[in-house]
Amino acid sequence: MSALPVSDAPKPPDPAGSVDCREPVGLLAGWGQFPVAFARKARSMGIPVITVALRDSATSDLRDISEAFYWTSITRMGAMIRHFKRHGVKTMVMAGKVHKHRVMHQPWKLFTLFPDWTTIRFWYGRRQDNKDDTLLLAVIRVFEREGIKVGSALDLCPELLITEGVFTRRKPTSAEMADVEFGWRLAIEMGRLDVGQSVMVKERSVLAVEAVEGTDQAILRAGSLCKAGGFTVVKVAKPQQDMRFDVPTIGVNTVENIHKAGGRVLAVEAGRTILLDPDATRAAADRLGITILAMPSQAGGG
Repeated sequence: MSALPVSDAPKPPDPAGSVDCREPVGLLAGWGQFPVAFARKARSMGIPVITVALRDSATSDLRDISEAFYWTSITRMGAMIRHFKRHGVKTMVMAGKVHKHRVMHQPWKLFTLFPDWTTIRFWYGRRQDNKDDTLLLAVIRVFEREGIKVGSALDLCPELLITEGVFTRRKPTSAEMADVEFGWRLAIEMGRLDVGQSVMVKERSVLAVEAVEGTDQAILRAGSLCKAGGFTVVKVAKPQQDMRFDVPTIGVNTVENIHKAGGRVLAVEAGRTILLDPDATRAAADRLGITILAMPSQAGGG
């Protein structure tokens, strides 16, 4: 799996054709369908997938498409490493969302989450902030010190990245495009600061900014503050986006939450946003009257 990028700098996915199909790949699976899509693609290419699934986040559907499958807690990093090493994993990927607030802001977390010694040393040995990039890059260093490289799951499935253009029947109005452009600049800045990926705007006024709660909850919060509806969701990659983790992802659930909250438009970044189940997502958006627009990537340009 040497084709998977391992440097800290953001890189586009490499062509899947150079992957060594003889070696197993480790999958650290969080919430959502992205881990399932990755595991299915790897299996179709004859690559054995060793899945370590985060309890209360990942789906058990991964069991049937994995060569080996283990449940674990996010606070059991030592166990994750042992599972991968047991199967000769030299390269792993991370796919799916981790709900950070469920771990970081629990009362008496040292006792209720039962961290192993590897995780305790990781957590209390750091002298940094707890922003997403800081934490995840530190996690990657733990695995790589153990001889397990961490690459991008998108190396095997670059087709999951949305392409530029209007994805749905409904096109944005001129007023909605003004909101997209207004929100885009703000979302890029929020990403640069590693605060969140999404902003919700209406008439060039900010309704909500995503933070630790995640995009779906931020969308619902925007809806509670904009009873008139018709707002726009802008979701972008960070300017410094590392494609190994936390890549912006949308799908049917995103569309349904926008509709539930009263939103009308979803604007994302082409080439740096994962679109899960495109047919079902397009059908849901068309049925609910939601516009999905993929704007040109800002990668390298700010």
